[in-house]
Amino acid sequence: MKYARLTKEQFEELHQEFINFLATQSITADEWKKLKVEKPDVAEQELDIFSDLIWEGVLKKVKFLEHISPKQLMLFHISEAFMELIAIKIEDENIDISTDYGYKWLQQNLHDESVNLYTSTKAISDDRNKDIFVLIKQGAVITKGELYNYFSDLLSE
Repeated sequence: MKYARLTKEQFEELHQEFINFLATQSITADEWKKLKVEKPDVAEQELDIFSDLIWEGVLKKVKFLEHISPKQLMLFHISEAFMELIAIKIEDENIDISTDYGYKWLQQNLHDESVNLYTSTKAISDDRNKDIFVLIKQGAVITKGELYNYFSDLLSE
């Protein structure tokens, strides 16, 4: 397995896609029930293969990721060749930017001495999707890039 098995909830959400996947494997509903009982290891492999296919489809479309923690905001823009990062670190112990109050404080105090902004660019490895998946496993979420674009515009002024 290259990525991670989908959760029970994700499988339920993708029920029809999973049925279609089994059909491409020439596995009927009755055969699937039988497979789960008689050859659970084969059934597990099918779940893993399907999970990887879904992850591949999702990851190849990712262009932006965000990772927000109490003291850091990490915004990623991912192209085919590069990953650009805008990182904001807060040194003020009283501010938690993962709260509404803390985020509003950050917006109003970007030039405060306790706010540090960093930018970085690195080349994507040969396995772009794996690079993205590692960031997701570390807590990043896929976004449409509004925050990245907001801060990118601020930095270019």
